[in-house]
This record gives sequence, C-alpha cells and structure tokens, in this order.
Amino acid sequence: MSRLAHRSEGSWGESAVRGRVGRIADRLREMISGSPVRRPDLLPDLPAVLRRMPLAEPYLAAVRGADHRRAGVAASSAAESAIEARAWWAADAWAHRALWHYERAEMALAATRQARRIGDLRTAAGDPRSARRYYAEAISEARDLGAEREEGLAALGLGRASVDLGDVTTARRLAAVSVDLLRRAGAPSAELHDAEELRGTEKRVSREGS
Repeated sequence: MSRLAHRSEGSWGESAVRGRVGRIADRLREMISGSPVRRPDLLPDLPAVLRRMPLAEPYLAAVRGADHRRAGVAASSAAESAIEARAWWAADAWAHRALWHYERAEMALAATRQARRIGDLRTAAGDPRSARRYYAEAISEARDLGAEREEGLAALGLGRASVDLGDVTTARRLAAVSVDLLRRAGAPSAELHDAEELRGTEKRVSREGS
C-alpha cells in the first residue's frame, strides 16, 4: 500500500492534528458558548509527500498570495484527484485544507459541500463511522443555508454510511428525507435514483434473505 493510500485509526490527513484532548476541549467550549468552534487559525505545513503531487503548486501559489478562495479550489481539486486514485490519506488531507480555506473565505456552500465530500471519501475508504460527523455537519450547515440539494446529498451519504454500519432502518429514513429534498431542489435524475434505491434497501435485503 502506498504512503498516500495508508490509513489507520486516528491517522486521517489533517483531522488528527489536534488530537482527542483538543476535540474534547472544543466540545466543552461549544457547550458553554452555544456557538460552534472555528477550525484552527493556522494549518500545519503541507506534508512533503503532498508537495510532490502535480496539483500542489497551484495550491501553494494561492497560499503564498493569501488567496483563500483559490487555495480552497486548488485543494479541493487535489482531493478529488486523490479520491479517483483511491489515495485516501492524501484525499482526506487535501479535503480538510479545502474546508479550512473555504471557511476563511466565507464560502459557506463550498465549505458545506467539502464536509460532505470528506464523509464520502471516508465511507469509500471503509470508515463510515467517522464519516457520520462530516455528513451531520453538512446537513446542519446546508439546512441553515437553505441549500436543499446539498442537504439531500448529505442525507444520502449518511444513509449509505448507516447501511455500512448495519443500521438499515436509519438508512431508509434518511433516504426518504433525501428523496424529498432532492425532488424539491430539482436535482439530477441520477441523484434521485440513488436516493430511491437506498430507500428500497430493506426490501432488497429481505428478499435476498428469504
């Protein structure tokens, strides 16, 4: 397995930088203040293994120019490239950087979409349990923005993660929510089909088991 594709518990890209104690402290501060904790003001240096990727230079140029919008777009592109290559560690690291820059640029919809994509890649990499928090974050942010299509896609992703975790009942409930949201948003037929297919998961499982 390549260095970029490697993943073990607690070693996902940028997400493990602060560690468990830091995350607990964030939750406590959020409970006290009633508002979400912003991500760290500074990112660690881009790991050398990522600097060698072909898509690193546009990102580094944007960072040097303090252009969060361009940096977010470049990091997101690098994440998508890594996802296609199934290089999950690299994809996660780039996706978290994109999320951080989008938040700094106050690009709320792009940040919401990026959180969902982190959920997608973690589910695809076989870690649906940790994917759930990103889907939940995306659902909450999309609802606040009134972005029904994005909310529907995040609900669909959370439903798929629930199937992987053996919770078919929750998956079907989320699929029904996703179908409703995607229909209202006029989403592409392929997205609706995926949600409707997930909604029928329990029936397919019952027939196969009979």
